[in-house]
Amino acid sequence: MSKPMTMTQKILAAHAGLPYVEAGQLIEADLDLVLGNDITSPVAIREMDKMKNKDVFDKDKIALVMDHFIPNKDIKSAENCKCVREFACAHEITNYFDVGQMGIEHALLPEKGLTVAGDAIIGADSHTCTYGALGAFSTGVGSTDMAAGMATGKAWFKVPSAIRFNITGKPAKWISGKDVILHIIGMIGVDGALYRSMEFTGDGIKHLTMDDRFTIANMAIEAGGKNGIFPVDSLTEEYLKEHSSRPYKIYKADDDAMYDEEYTIDLSKLKPTVSFPHLPENTKTVDEINETIKIDQAVIGSCTNGRLDDLRIAADILKDRKVAQGVRCIIIPATQAIYLKAMEEGLLKIFIESGAVVSTPTCGPCLGGYMGILAAGERCISTTNRNFVGRMGHVDSEVYLASPAVAAESAVKGYICAPQ
Repeated sequence: MSKPMTMTQKILAAHAGLPYVEAGQLIEADLDLVLGNDITSPVAIREMDKMKNKDVFDKDKIALVMDHFIPNKDIKSAENCKCVREFACAHEITNYFDVGQMGIEHALLPEKGLTVAGDAIIGADSHTCTYGALGAFSTGVGSTDMAAGMATGKAWFKVPSAIRFNITGKPAKWISGKDVILHIIGMIGVDGALYRSMEFTGDGIKHLTMDDRFTIANMAIEAGGKNGIFPVDSLTEEYLKEHSSRPYKIYKADDDAMYDEEYTIDLSKLKPTVSFPHLPENTKTVDEINETIKIDQAVIGSCTNGRLDDLRIAADILKDRKVAQGVRCIIIPATQAIYLKAMEEGLLKIFIESGAVVSTPTCGPCLGGYMGILAAGERCISTTNRNFVGRMGHVDSEVYLASPAVAAESAVKGYICAPQ
């Protein structure tokens, strides 16, 4: 009789070749994918140069995505991309994505079918936990671990314990996955799930789109989580079959699996939620804000909220309206395919006529990179994932995190508010 396991523990056990694993156990697991971007990959490549065996374990199981400073913003970013480009060419990396084919990595890889249910994935980017939306174990690692993963196809893990979030009810209009995860982070704090798996269950999940689920899993790290993971249902399978030809495997948590804590989230009770500076846990619902918070900038995009559903919501709100005088509204489709679809649906026309600008896919302003840096004293409402001091520019600027609906409505009004 094997011991009961969570969904994450079952995936890790399978990839470690063990009948079962338990929280706290150290394991070495086989990897299905190793990810790096234009900031983290050069560091990993330099680490690989120090190794005796400089070959990659599998050229098809490494993804290198140029997305943070692409198209190159300066000489340093150009040199970083050149380093990765030459490495990809030398090792014949199949999944190398540069200008014209790239997108924000965590939107691009599922879209390209490179991540499927049951996978074990590491990425040298903290938001690699996004792929848990597909029922995969995925987590962010440092560039040294990425180097070891590219060389060996393996990684060491301490098996995480888990917290269960039981999702019930049906959300009201304008409530999205961003409101769900901001509510959770506000409830448990930025270290509330430290090195633990955040496992989402419940009959309310059927009311969450795949884009909602990607958003929720993406921000598991903002609660300190090792990973976030959703069960595989018919919607997941539909997505997997549409985007990937790879076989996938469905793992389910045992009924008697052990969880450190359990929470119930009633979607019907959620309200539009905003995270105030300078931590994602500083949340308030819009109706709790009792002051007028004027904004200088609105950003709709990122690996958290630059998907097609997000752009459609923003377009619904911006249609036949104008961005407020003195507000810069920057909209960033997360991938080329999303950009193209938004163009075909007329969303880009709506954005431009409203007074917004539309960027090529890039992480850009999220990390204070480019395409929307803040000056001292400026405020931005953003659909990105972090609002630390100086995250989007000057240390005396402020970032407020919110859903695409709240960001778009705020851009029109000139102050933080939610659509009615």
